[in-house]
Amino acid sequence: MNNAVNNGHDAVWSGTWVADRLGVELVGDDTLTDLLGLALRRNPKRAHLLVSHVLGKHIPQSPSVVHGHGFALGRRVRELLGAQEAARAVVLGYAETATGLGHCVADGLGAAPYLHSTRRPVAGVVTAGGFEESHSHATSHLLLPEDPSLLVGDGPLVLVDDEFSTGNTVLNTIRALHERYPRRRYVVVALVDMRSAADAGRLAEFAREIGARVDLIATASGTVRLPDGVLEKGQELVARYEAEDAASGDRRSAGEQGADAEAGLGGSGPSGARGSDDVRHRRGARPATADPHPEGDRTRRTLPGRITRVDLSWPRGLPDGGRHGFTPGHRARLEAALPAMAARLGEAIPEDARRVLVLGFEELMYAPLRLACELERRVAAEVRYSTTTRSPVLAVDDPGYAIRSRIVFPAHDDPADGPGERYAYNVAGTGFDAVVAVVDSVADTRELHAPDGLLSQLAAHTPHVVLVVVPSYVPEPLYVAALSEERPAMLPEPLRGPDFSSYAPEEVGWLLQDLSDVTLEAPTEEREEAIQSGGAHYAESLPVEYQPSEQYQQLFHAALETSAARIAQAVGVVTDSVIAERSPRPVLVSLARAGTPVGVLMRRWAQFRHGLDLPHYAVSIVRGRGIDANALRWLAAHHDPRDVVFVDGWTGKGAITRELAAAIREFEERGGAAGFDPEIAVLADPGSCVRTYGTRDDFLIPSACLNSTVSGLVSRTVLRADLVGPDDFHGAKFYRELAGTDVSVAFLDAIAARFPEVADAVDGAVKELLAGDRTPSWEGWAAVERISEEYGIHDVNLVKPGVGETTRVLLRRVPWKILARAGAGADLDHVRLLAEQRGVPVEEVGDLPYTCVGLIHPQYTRGATGADGTAVTV
Repeated sequence: MNNAVNNGHDAVWSGTWVADRLGVELVGDDTLTDLLGLALRRNPKRAHLLVSHVLGKHIPQSPSVVHGHGFALGRRVRELLGAQEAARAVVLGYAETATGLGHCVADGLGAAPYLHSTRRPVAGVVTAGGFEESHSHATSHLLLPEDPSLLVGDGPLVLVDDEFSTGNTVLNTIRALHERYPRRRYVVVALVDMRSAADAGRLAEFAREIGARVDLIATASGTVRLPDGVLEKGQELVARYEAEDAASGDRRSAGEQGADAEAGLGGSGPSGARGSDDVRHRRGARPATADPHPEGDRTRRTLPGRITRVDLSWPRGLPDGGRHGFTPGHRARLEAALPAMAARLGEAIPEDARRVLVLGFEELMYAPLRLACELERRVAAEVRYSTTTRSPVLAVDDPGYAIRSRIVFPAHDDPADGPGERYAYNVAGTGFDAVVAVVDSVADTRELHAPDGLLSQLAAHTPHVVLVVVPSYVPEPLYVAALSEERPAMLPEPLRGPDFSSYAPEEVGWLLQDLSDVTLEAPTEEREEAIQSGGAHYAESLPVEYQPSEQYQQLFHAALETSAARIAQAVGVVTDSVIAERSPRPVLVSLARAGTPVGVLMRRWAQFRHGLDLPHYAVSIVRGRGIDANALRWLAAHHDPRDVVFVDGWTGKGAITRELAAAIREFEERGGAAGFDPEIAVLADPGSCVRTYGTRDDFLIPSACLNSTVSGLVSRTVLRADLVGPDDFHGAKFYRELAGTDVSVAFLDAIAARFPEVADAVDGAVKELLAGDRTPSWEGWAAVERISEEYGIHDVNLVKPGVGETTRVLLRRVPWKILARAGAGADLDHVRLLAEQRGVPVEEVGDLPYTCVGLIHPQYTRGATGADGTAVTV
């Protein structure tokens, strides 16, 4: 067989065979035939099948190509919606073909939860909806979200399918959902838009009918021209070829079949010429009730030794996909676990393997895809990805036909619609040295391991079969989750100074565990390389604490003297806004650690101005992993969640703002106490990300100049699986040894001393602020995206806007360059000094919306510089 079919770049288009025999024409964009081939369905409702080269379903493809196409579509959706609407979107994918594609679109969109339809009912999970796919061989789609509220809301709903043919499936979906969960906007996403002009008009008419906006995004568009009688001709062609195949199979002896299996052909490999070119095809191995091999054939007897089972140590409680919903928090957990799982998988693949296939299982597409992507980066072999399927398709071993071979095996997940055949296409005869079969635990059955099962069929075509079983995620009933939340494990009381931190015990209680005795620090360059390579999360280690020079300490004290009154006024404004709008007796909860000094100052202002003794705590939140759920449980057990106000120092692009909102939503979805308001109150909001702030100016807050020595000698928070258990608070260290250089209390005292002189100004500013429009514009996020693209970084996480974030880049990360607004004055003296000390260029920019922006080195490896991560001379 010509292996080029797996890449979709045959010299002969893989739709030629069908086009020549049925007169089917594919017309449209120039890239259409690169994306699609043609095959014949065994389906009474439609003759032809559009076979995608980049979906990873029927044709093995590079996993990075598969993920990249979906991710790019997600980016286009985000551009269409804008940052604010994209943050409220929900993505819905279609079973079974587009479950992985929908996941990838959600990845590209950003912080969007994902759900896909399913044909597998799950006991105990209430159906939230369903719809029909009229042309499919299996029509009924179920929607089984763990939390039905996932479908409730007025944010955009993004519907993802591999192809948009007539629009019937999408219209059925939107109509069914809109009746129960109406929305203002829908976005339809597909790899190819193949509608006719009449069908295209139907979508616009339907949007007017329901009173909603419906947009469509596709990688390519065109249409299929079908001659009269194509369905009948196609059915006749399929019947003739399958009859010929059955007759040919009957003529073969058991010994001949065994010989083929030994040769790596089995019953579904490429055939020789058996008659004219029109009948050069193979149907595939048919399920057998007994071992067809003679006693002397060693294939079956040695089979158990050729199948290796690998335990990935899949993270406990992490969904295997979007059947019941997949949140941004789930995505972050998967990202963190993938390197270790792929490393375990890589150890089971022979070192001399040249071609490896990762084979997913029907609706289980995303987890195998992401494993394949990670494996592709780790092994020398060529890695390809595809999945098994329910779809019955004729196989013809011809370069001009998209389905060259077929493996047939019995269903092995006890399907609700009864037993039946399942298929793996373009696997037999393609020369894979190893096949990694990834199934969920529901499908790890006797049928899977039977003599005619999938594993045995694969073993007939490759010398090495690796089995990976991912735990099938079954949601707990909501009342069970709620019950468990009401009786949490016993949590410790908050840590307080002087035993933990240099703050007075009444100033703040730390809802953290003390990891002071654990070595967590790593050199900055080593951490950066590990973080950007995906080998570690930034919260799994700590940077070595920066020790300021005498010159730098002088800059800190000069900045504090200059800005103390300005900060004092911002503290007063944000505190009085909270008391006026959020709660007369708020519970201040700082996001450790940058928020902690601000929370202490707000507490002091409330005491100075209103005689209030407010409780104040510090909790951990980690980008990509959410807020400490155990800390939330502790707070809910000791305070009314409606009184809790989360506090941070400043906003940059708003990543933590989004992270907190998603984390609170997930906490409630899992049965946690309701009532926490995810809106953060900040001292400075230069990114225009929140409604409660002291100022929106981007100016120097001196606490950003230092690390632990201005934050109570407490480190950044740590979240690592071997240190933080499911019933533990996140961790942090207390650097007692740095007490000689600690300025934490001095910083607070210097600002609190200015409270009396700014009191009147605060009163006027609060009145003006509360009467004005404070709706977040998210202009910071937009600016960061623009900078990321303009400077060739293509990763917003490496762009840190604002004075505070830029300072953090210089202190804790590997900086690439600093962008400074032309004319910025003393606010940037410390930035310029740090940049000079680290040899980082400072580039003045005329239209910068922030005072400065720090760019982390993109694609960092030690010794690398430049936008592309290659070693050049600076």
